[in-house]
Amino acid sequence: GSAMAAAPSVSALRRAGNEEFRRGQYGPATALYTRALALLEAAGTARLGPGRAGGGRTAAEHLSRLCPGAGQAAAEERSLLLANRAACYLKDGACSLCVADCSSALDLVPFGIKPLLRRAAAYEALERYQLAYVDYKTVLQVDCSLQAAHDGVNRMTKVLLEKDGVNWRQKLPPIPTVPISAQMRWSVPSAGAPKENTPPATTPQGEPGESMPLGWAQSPTAAGIERARSLKEEGNELVKKGSHKKAVEKYSESLKLKEECATYTNRALCYLTLKQYKEAVQDCTEALRLDPKNVKALYRRAQALKELKDYKSSIADIKSLLKTEPKNTAALRLLQELNRA
Repeated sequence: GSAMAAAPSVSALRRAGNEEFRRGQYGPATALYTRALALLEAAGTARLGPGRAGGGRTAAEHLSRLCPGAGQAAAEERSLLLANRAACYLKDGACSLCVADCSSALDLVPFGIKPLLRRAAAYEALERYQLAYVDYKTVLQVDCSLQAAHDGVNRMTKVLLEKDGVNWRQKLPPIPTVPISAQMRWSVPSAGAPKENTPPATTPQGEPGESMPLGWAQSPTAAGIERARSLKEEGNELVKKGSHKKAVEKYSESLKLKEECATYTNRALCYLTLKQYKEAVQDCTEALRLDPKNVKALYRRAQALKELKDYKSSIADIKSLLKTEPKNTAALRLLQELNRA
């Protein structure tokens, strides 16, 4: 049979793996991708007949010499499966395995964005910051609009500057030059991009939606929403570290892209900590405009109003909150304090 006869089962295994991955089942997803890879390899070997795949070359290399089209398809499928399995390893914290799969994927299809970003994240987790920096920079050559790569470059720059001093760049391994043909293979209309700059439209690997990074085939508004979400997450991480001022900046950027109740209440918490009580009141009011019964917004506005000595309004907010959550202990405690005030 032809190598392509096995394709449906390889892609079926890949789809099943993707489904497990989406459900957060990274172990089972890894097993499915591994089975798909074995099947792909077996299909390539079978195509060549017994004893032909010797000489230290992989079946895929032999296949590509016999039938260039099929070989390229097999290489792309294999690269995709390796990048997907790498994502599982990354989620499970198996960073060295993630690096190995990404490197194999990139050998097959150079300058793939997903394997580069995943390898960068794994290097970062392994504290191999120089290598992470190189991968993030490489991604930006392929697609300069990817925020995740910009953020990665900024984080690595900061870490390397602290670690190696002002001459940190001199210690870097070389950053590969991405050929024009590989730049932005996945053509996406980025906001405000000049029209003549549109890259040659080549088809994305695999099936659309399966191989394309999430959020790529979407409109700029969807990209904005995704960006707003990641900025909010960055703000949340900064709050955990106690950097409330920096968190305020992230939440503010996020709110410019998308108004969200939780982002307002999070920023209000920062303002409370920073003793900027008027701003905290404003943010809670905005949050309540979006969600009139929001408990966090009512509680934080009551806290801020108490600090501003507007006890009457503060008590009113707590009473509204207690209608929704009569047993909220923090609110009951605050009400006691207010009644004493």
